[in-house]
Formats: sequence, structure tokens, C-alpha cells
Amino acid sequence: MDDPEQVRARLEETGYLVDEGLAVTCFLALRLHRPLFCEGDAGVGKTALATALAQALDAPLIRLQCHEGIDAAQALYDWDFPRQLLHLRAAEAAGAADAERLESELYDRRFLIARPLLRALQTQPSVLLVDEIDRADDEFEAFLLELLSEYSVTIPELGTLRAEEPPVVVLTSNRTREVHDALKRRCLYHWFDHPSFARELAIVRRRLPGVSARLAEQVTALVQALRGADLVKPPGVAETIDWAEALDALGAGEVDAELAVATLGSVLKYREDTDRARGLDLAAVLAARGV
Repeated sequence: MDDPEQVRARLEETGYLVDEGLAVTCFLALRLHRPLFCEGDAGVGKTALATALAQALDAPLIRLQCHEGIDAAQALYDWDFPRQLLHLRAAEAAGAADAERLESELYDRRFLIARPLLRALQTQPSVLLVDEIDRADDEFEAFLLELLSEYSVTIPELGTLRAEEPPVVVLTSNRTREVHDALKRRCLYHWFDHPSFARELAIVRRRLPGVSARLAEQVTALVQALRGADLVKPPGVAETIDWAEALDALGAGEVDAELAVATLGSVLKYREDTDRARGLDLAAVLAARGV
């Protein structure tokens, strides 16, 4: 893709709408082979961006879901110990006597289990999604920084494996904790905020073309109001789409306050938030928007 406008157009073809700032950031990430660090609340489109980039580039999406305690064996590679053991027993049964040769056979590539990071280095082209890096610990951050600096990894038994073409890397963070500056400095950064009413409505209409225009407007207006209600977990765009889809599945062409309250489980995931939403005048929200 030759310029930010082409990046924007290709992403929109996949159904992912971007503004000028994000289009420029994505273009630079592709042109400079720099990781893209996406930060913001859950449900604002960070993970969906990686999916859209993979579709736009016609490349496989390789996802690493981070969690507390994740280590290199889970993220990079591991050895297939059951198959190694079977190979060892078969060799012994066949009367193999060369111990050194047998040991070297045990650490052949056929017994190597490539985890997401190694698969991304070996797959050209590819899009690597490191999802929710803020859930990992400091040691894993340092390991990831080293790998992304060289796009290579050294496996003691096999040597250094280097990517012929660096993968497109998207890291996401819900900001449950601060990610270290060293990792952020390696990346291009983009903050994902909740969209305006017009942009969110456009996203819903693009993702759910079968939903009535009136229902899409009403749901978007309600979600925008809920975000201003001091909730434990404000709904993201993903929840807006879920709510509209749920109402459409019920056969609703529009929504009133009673139906909105009955389906709050599609958009709010905490009891405190549901209780607060029930206390809002949702009918007034719909009337104020003229929808």
C-alpha cells in the first residue's frame, strides 16, 4: 500500500472504518516495519484492527493472547516430548547404538512445536497480534522487546532463526497497568478513544447492514448515553454492535425504554452497571436524540 489513503480504503473494504490519524499510523507501521501499539478501553476496535489488517494484506492472522504468568515456552516454542519419547523407544527397539546421533535426532525440527511468536517469524507475510500485553509481566515484556528488535530467535539446539520478512505486529493494551516505556518506544503508538455518535453509527451500519437505520441510531444513542453514566465498565463499540444484533434477532425494527432495559445483558456485564442503567431515563435519551 503506497500511501495512508490507500491503507484507509483497503481497511474500509474489510468493514473497518479508520480516521486519518489511524490510517497514517498503520501506513507508517507497514512502511517502517515497526510494531503498532494500540491502547484504549476494551471494545473500542484494537483487536479488530489486527483482523482488518490481515484481511487487507491477504495474510494470516497469528494471535498470541497474553495472560499473567505467560512465558517463552507458551509464546515462542516448545518440544514435543511425547513424540520424542516415542522416537527414542522406537530407536532403542531397532537396536540404535549411536547415542550422539540419537540425541541430535530428538531435537530435529519435526519435533519442534512452533507457538505464535515463532510461527509469525516463519510465516511470510503474516500479521502478529499480541493481545492484551498489559496482562503479562515485566519479564515477558523484556523478552518480547528483544524479539521485536531483531525479529529473530535463537534455539540452542537449532541455532538462530530469523524472519525473512518481518511480520506486521499489532500489540494491544486495555491499560490495566502501565506497559514499560522501552517497549512503547519500539512501537508506533495510537490511542483508541470511544468514537463520536456519527462514527459509531457508521460502524454499526457497516457491520450490520441488515439492521434497520432507526434501530442502529437508537442503539448508538443509548450506548453514548450509557458511557456518560459513570459505569464500572463503559460499553465499547463491540457492545454496541452486540446490542443492535440482539435486538434485530428479536425482530425489533426500533427500541423503546422497556425493550432496552430487558436486553441490557447484551451491552452491560456488571450488576452495578445494570442497576445504574435501569435508573436512567432511557426514554428521554431516545427523545433527546430525536430517534
